[in-house]
Amino acid sequence: MAKKKIQKTNAIRLVEQKKIAYIEHEYSWSDNDLGAGHVSEQVGIEAGRIFKTLVAVGNKTGPVVVVIPSDHELDLKKIAKVSGNKKVEMLHLRDLEATTGYIRGGCSPIGMKKLFPTFVDTSAKNFEQIAISAGKRGLQMEIAPDAIVELTRGRFAELTQD
Repeated sequence: MAKKKIQKTNAIRLVEQKKIAYIEHEYSWSDNDLGAGHVSEQVGIEAGRIFKTLVAVGNKTGPVVVVIPSDHELDLKKIAKVSGNKKVEMLHLRDLEATTGYIRGGCSPIGMKKLFPTFVDTSAKNFEQIAISAGKRGLQMEIAPDAIVELTRGRFAELTQD
């Protein structure tokens, strides 16, 4: 029986275009279970290696993309400081798709509509590969943290609450 072909997302197309190694993981999801614990159980990756993509808005830069461990909270003061903003607040959920091209639970830092300032938590450097959304719900990709920084022209920074 032929394997069901996974629909390529912008994130996957971009990674393949640049010939960057990644591993794809498909899993079942539901609206009320988009958390890392669920993803971890479904794909067999420890929760500490699953990173979430958040989008904040700075008073000077506009949208700022943040990639942090899924079991941590974003420190808005830290992201404001490293992104050159005085104040940063989370992007309103209703604006996520229009801003990034992705929906909640399927937001990848790679392949957004525009290249926004992107920051990856320094803890990602502790791993050869981390898992991030591959651009749609139910699809994760394991990829080297340096590759994420390269593809997004981002940088590493301390981003989470202590």
